Amino acid sequence: MEGAAALERGRSARQELDSAVVRFAGDSGDGMQLTGGCFTMETALEGNDLATYPDFPAEIRAPAGTTFGVSAYQINFGATGIKTAGDMVDVLVAMNPAALKVNLADVRGGGLIIADTGAFTEKNLQRAGCDDNPLDDGTLANFRVITVDMSQRTLDAVKSAGLSKREALRCKNMWALGLAYWLFERRRKTTVDWLEQKFASRPELAAANVAALNAGHAFGETSEMTGLLGAFTVRTAEIAPGLYRNVNGTEAMSWGLVAGAALAELPLVFCSYPITPASGILHTLAGLKAYGVTTFQAEDEIAAVCAAIGASYAGALGVTSSSGPGMSLKTEGLDLAISTELPLVVINTQRAGPSTGMPTKTEQADLLQAVYGRHGDSALVVLAARSPADCFEAAIDATRLAIKYMTPVVLLSDNYIANASEPWNLPDVDKMARFPARFREDPKDFHPFERDPATLARPWAVPGTPGLEHRIGGLERDAVSGNISYDPSNHQRMTEWRAAKIAGIAKDIPAQTIDQGPDGGPMVVVGWGSTYGPISRAVGNLLSEGVQVSHVHLRHIWPLPRNLGELLGGFERVLVPEMNMGQLVKLLRSELLVPAEGLNKVSGKPFMIAEIEAAVRDRLED
Repeated sequence: MEGAAALERGRSARQELDSAVVRFAGDSGDGMQLTGGCFTMETALEGNDLATYPDFPAEIRAPAGTTFGVSAYQINFGATGIKTAGDMVDVLVAMNPAALKVNLADVRGGGLIIADTGAFTEKNLQRAGCDDNPLDDGTLANFRVITVDMSQRTLDAVKSAGLSKREALRCKNMWALGLAYWLFERRRKTTVDWLEQKFASRPELAAANVAALNAGHAFGETSEMTGLLGAFTVRTAEIAPGLYRNVNGTEAMSWGLVAGAALAELPLVFCSYPITPASGILHTLAGLKAYGVTTFQAEDEIAAVCAAIGASYAGALGVTSSSGPGMSLKTEGLDLAISTELPLVVINTQRAGPSTGMPTKTEQADLLQAVYGRHGDSALVVLAARSPADCFEAAIDATRLAIKYMTPVVLLSDNYIANASEPWNLPDVDKMARFPARFREDPKDFHPFERDPATLARPWAVPGTPGLEHRIGGLERDAVSGNISYDPSNHQRMTEWRAAKIAGIAKDIPAQTIDQGPDGGPMVVVGWGSTYGPISRAVGNLLSEGVQVSHVHLRHIWPLPRNLGELLGGFERVLVPEMNMGQLVKLLRSELLVPAEGLNKVSGKPFMIAEIEAAVRDRLED
């Protein structure tokens, strides 16, 4: 009875929260991504809404203990609608001095820091560039701090497993995870089951990791921290009924492509060359061969896009993917697809540039490249996904437009969307509208560039169909016969028709709506892509305070929605937050003549909610 009473007292001393932001940070070999993933899964099973943000170095293995080798995983979870990975961090788990140094500025005042004193050795302090030990010199005076020798406690917990010291210390992340589970009343069963499955061939490793996990949890239970340094209860969220799973943008994009191909009744042929952070789509689709997927890893970016074009020519859905530098190499191939007027879906998972730039950090700097970045007057469709789960529907939308209009479609994602995760209510694919591809089969009066009067799309004739022999290619073609033509008036006509085909798609996409706020007033915040979460939360917060502001978010970048100019014309000011130097601003100003102004961030990190709130307030006070 006394034990039960003590447990109840511990529960009552916990601080109840609507939401919390937790970040695990350590060396790139400390397993922070795995730790964060386990915490995310247990949190989802507890019924919290959530969003995550993995942050890791570009180097395969940066020097241990250095600041540029720090890897982190952040999760924002709670009872309210969670749309971002959070602004300031409430709890930071720092596995070494470098992790503390890199991440300390993101911890809110009064936040909780858990540090492994066993890693704060003289050597590690030097590697992190610390003149003094921040645990002792007053650096952490404004925070609540738990210092514990996780390294030694892990060694003690796994002693019976018979591991080497190096193997034993690799269980340290599970010790930290166990403590975090206790702090937030997370269960351990799913993690234990996963560890036993993962290390089924080495039961001693499974036992050691489970022991470390339990030891970290037991430390929280027995150290009497409740009510002193902090232990928390986060209420469950009110989530619509359905079957959910955690999904990141890479997974949702891949599944959306498969679903799009199925709805079009086409085989999917994915041709790609590895590049960070787009490579995950190739990895995911390679495991889906049972669903009519063929994957091809090409020798370079040019070969990848040309192979995808060849797949479309043969009657499949050709898809390719890349990031900024690879998109540059694919440019001539994109123009070939535009000239031949074949369906092609191109995924661009943007990263911080230029050139190699910061390949594991996020940016939105490829918008103008996607809309304009080709030789000749060569228009195509550009879409943008706004969140990890939205990648599924965006990929289906891209597939439908590519097939219906016989055109390449560039679908923009970014590093944040690709690697972040959120709960996803699994859709019923059987209830989705189908859009089966239509192939020309009747040879009567066949001309390869005869156009559908409604869409201006040319017919899709699969090679080998009797009577439909034809030639297409990169050289300009006659507007009807498809023969090579150097006639000036024909080139004028073909250029105008290709542009008109893309412009006409504005009639086939939904009219733009307002996401939040009134349909007119002093300010509208316009976003695209992964800025959706922070803009949505910022505008929602401001509206709850009585500030007159609205939010418009674009999926269709080119062509722009047909009513967008009129919609934005109802506002006095148009603010565009972008992780670039103002690319959508240029597009809106030039195409719609609206007085758009930019809020630009190119730090490699997503916008914080507070940044957008402050920008709106400042401009409304001008």
